[in-house]
Amino acid sequence: MKKRTAGTRALYVILVVYAIITVIPFLWALSSSFKTLGEIVSGSINFIPKDFTLDNYKQIFTREPLFGRWLFNSLFIATVGTLLNLLFNSMAGYALARLSFPGKKSIFLMILAVLMIPFQVTLIPNFLILKELGWLNSYQGMIIPGAVNATFIFMMRQFFINFPKEVEEAAAIDGLGRFGTFFRIVLPLAKPALAAQTIFVFMAFWNDFMRPLIILSDQDMFTLPLGLNSFKGQFISFWNYIMAASMVFTLPIIVLYAFFNRYFVKGIKFTGDK
Repeated sequence: MKKRTAGTRALYVILVVYAIITVIPFLWALSSSFKTLGEIVSGSINFIPKDFTLDNYKQIFTREPLFGRWLFNSLFIATVGTLLNLLFNSMAGYALARLSFPGKKSIFLMILAVLMIPFQVTLIPNFLILKELGWLNSYQGMIIPGAVNATFIFMMRQFFINFPKEVEEAAAIDGLGRFGTFFRIVLPLAKPALAAQTIFVFMAFWNDFMRPLIILSDQDMFTLPLGLNSFKGQFISFWNYIMAASMVFTLPIIVLYAFFNRYFVKGIKFTGDK
């Protein structure tokens, strides 16, 4: 019992130290967003601003008139992309878990194979395909290639494999068809898995830098990660503006996680018990 208690305490100490190391950079960035540029580049490490100011947040919307458009672009692309992933990944995972059709095993093996391909390998083929379709520098070019994700198809399949069949059988007895059972019974009960998927997919779209860098060319189509580069000058980087913009960039993720937090832990367990 004492060994277990000592081990638990040691684990908590390690976790607390790791949490502190992780949080300190965020706290410094938050503090710097309220500092003047001179105070940031002075080299002093302090978490409480000497000259507290809100001008940085005002300036990012006035100094860079496209900042609001970049924020809208990121929100639109991430939201629509996440909704499409929730629909298509869930339907594909359910089909692989419950339906019987020719080639089912082969399709599942192909999905597993896709998981092993690095994202960078597909960048050039994706670019060439989007160029032929005329989708470069467009919303559809940013959303459609990422509308399906092999990782979360696999995740949803594992969830639905453990989903109680008795619930679906009861729905069938009540006269619901396959689509009715899926959309009216199964999907609402899959909230934990959907919540976990929502957080991961939204973050992937929201934080993506490489794809917008390759696909987007007009500044009014930039997303926030790409637009933040505009605050870097040739001879000096406006770190006060960058920190303020980074805090605005971080806020939607914090709100999203806070909203789905109660489902998140359940979702990553990949169980269908309810």
